Amino acid sequence: MTTYVWVIGARGLLGGATAAAISRRPGWVLLNAEPLPWADDDALAAAVAATAARLLETAATERTNWAVLWLAGNAVTSTPPAAIDRELRQLRLVLDAVGTAAAHQGTSGAGAVFYASSAGGVYGGSAHPPFNENSAPVPISGYGRFKLDAEASLFAFSRASGVSVLAGRIANLYGPGQKLGKMQGLISHLAKAQFSPKPASIFVPLETMRDYIFVRDCAELVVDCVARLLEVTAATGRTEVIKNLASGQAVTISNLLGQIRSLAKGQPNVMLGYSAEASMQGLDLRITSTVWPDLDRRQLTSLPAGIKATMDDVLAHIQSGG
Repeated sequence: MTTYVWVIGARGLLGGATAAAISRRPGWVLLNAEPLPWADDDALAAAVAATAARLLETAATERTNWAVLWLAGNAVTSTPPAAIDRELRQLRLVLDAVGTAAAHQGTSGAGAVFYASSAGGVYGGSAHPPFNENSAPVPISGYGRFKLDAEASLFAFSRASGVSVLAGRIANLYGPGQKLGKMQGLISHLAKAQFSPKPASIFVPLETMRDYIFVRDCAELVVDCVARLLEVTAATGRTEVIKNLASGQAVTISNLLGQIRSLAKGQPNVMLGYSAEASMQGLDLRITSTVWPDLDRRQLTSLPAGIKATMDDVLAHIQSGG
């Protein structure tokens, strides 16, 4: 069956890769939608309502599946509370519009909503890594608490609308296309520092462990998860799912620097320092998944290959004057 998909955040790192993955997949159609006017909530509400109505009307007319993928958001650990509150409010606005459109068209049972959550945010203070979906989430930052609030809003939307939902708790995402002005994405910032006199700053201990998943691998996994969610919904009805999206292979910051040293054939251009934000970062964030584990059995991009692709992209960006 055909599936029409609206990717919210299609110009971002994961959004762009996921839109490309959808375009490559037989039977999946990417909805042509203008970027949303995030700066104005009233304009945003009108745009979201119109786009959601168009998506759901198309699905109802053609008797197809539909999906909305929230891959947007600018919040990071250091984001001020007011900006985090606004992002949560805008997510709820989108969910309300999708629920209204689904009720109007009678297509709740044929659809799904995916929300890009954060494994690092929700498991920051959790005990006994590696963390799976049964691990108790213990956020240690406002950002992590925001992600749990967003997940709660997603599940409340599902119960009210009858639409199946999936909260994808994503590990450390990296790869070509990372916004270098955003204080997130250590691999991209390390890559940038190799081509710049300004060193990358590291404020966490070098034994800190992180799970890095290459953006294209994550995008394919997102689409596979949404496809599975639609299959389960068709068979059993409305479904709520939490799934960790990770490589399952954590490395230390020290090991990461060693990879950079090998690829660059020189010492990484880094500066070690201290930041109060370091207290909001978990030391051991090994991630695994027990939900739909068959979807995780795939050939993933190796860390050296992914770092090399990221470095090549950063260099091309610098050389083009970006």
